[in-house]
Amino acid sequence: MKSTVPVRRNYKAIVSDISEGFVTLNPLYLKPFDESALKSLYTALERRQVEVRAEPFPYHDTSLIRQRNLSLQRIFTALSVIKGFSREKKLRLF
Repeated sequence: MKSTVPVRRNYKAIVSDISEGFVTLNPLYLKPFDESALKSLYTALERRQVEVRAEPFPYHDTSLIRQRNLSLQRIFTALSVIKGFSREKKLRLF
């Protein structure tokens, strides 16, 4: 029996959970996503990456620097996982 996935998703909430470390993106997590949902998630991740990079850099607070870098690392890893998953399934993201 195939599980059904809700059509409407809050991609901003998913991206926030990914960047904060609450959700780890992997191929099993992406399996129920269709092509348009993957595109939406990918663009939401790219937007969040730009937002994090646009924030002022906290030069004198090492904990904030670490938090920012971890967030960017999680987003980059999620983008890489989506690219690999879409390549494997022969889906077009662009």
